[in-house]
Amino acid sequence: MKKSLVFAICFVSFLLIGCKESKINLGNNISFNKEENIHYGNSPEQVMDLYIPYKKSSEEKEVFIIIHGGGWRGGNKSQLTFFTLSMMQRFPDHVFVNMNYRLASAIQYAIPNQTDDIKNVINFLKNKLNYKPKVILMGNSAGAHLSMLYAYHFDADKNVKAVINIVGPADLSDKGFKNYEEYSFVEKHLADPKILPATTSAVNFASPVHWINKASSPTLSYYGKTDHVVPLNQNNILDSVLNKNNVVHESYEFNGGHLDWDKQPNTTFLIDKIETFLKKVNKK
Repeated sequence: MKKSLVFAICFVSFLLIGCKESKINLGNNISFNKEENIHYGNSPEQVMDLYIPYKKSSEEKEVFIIIHGGGWRGGNKSQLTFFTLSMMQRFPDHVFVNMNYRLASAIQYAIPNQTDDIKNVINFLKNKLNYKPKVILMGNSAGAHLSMLYAYHFDADKNVKAVINIVGPADLSDKGFKNYEEYSFVEKHLADPKILPATTSAVNFASPVHWINKASSPTLSYYGKTDHVVPLNQNNILDSVLNKNNVVHESYEFNGGHLDWDKQPNTTFLIDKIETFLKKVNKK
């Protein structure tokens, strides 16, 4: 890819200058102000990196909130730093957030903590930007699951304009996903029993497809043909429910396993499709 060298140079420069530099240049007159490890809550894990286009403008900009994977109890925003920079190259007029969230454990449930953290970031942005931004939630794996779950169920204020779901589990009760090696954790520790409706199991409550309706956010999905963590069948299940509810959506498959979405040519293909999809959503 022609821009790969530019990305690599920018990424290395980005790492070298770290917190000492408040501006990052990505070439082609694209630059952002950056703030790293901003605290949006009281927990040490509630930190985020914020990138705001450097050019001054009175226009209210949309925000990409990028959410890492890691099985709900691992991972870090640093895993998606390079991908965030690549997205910034393509969408230079958007604000970007790359966030951490409170990780789950045997004594701390993922939900509602992690969906609350998404809400906390959105509220932080409202205060920071002095307007109510339209939000595009984007994540991979567990981060994609949280993006969908928040958009479909927890977004009471309807802040989410669209969801970009990269290899995210959409139906946790599907027998194919039950082969996930940490499935017992999903059953016992993903959702706090205190928030479950009387007739809803933890697995169903935490399944994004359980909450899809005709008003759900437009969704673009990306799944690997040989993914042994989140099987390709999750794509079919999600598409079926979105179709049933007439929700604007697109889905694509790539050659590779769970982590191969972030390798070329898969990444460029994904970013191309995101750009086209968001133009379609804008016309809606």
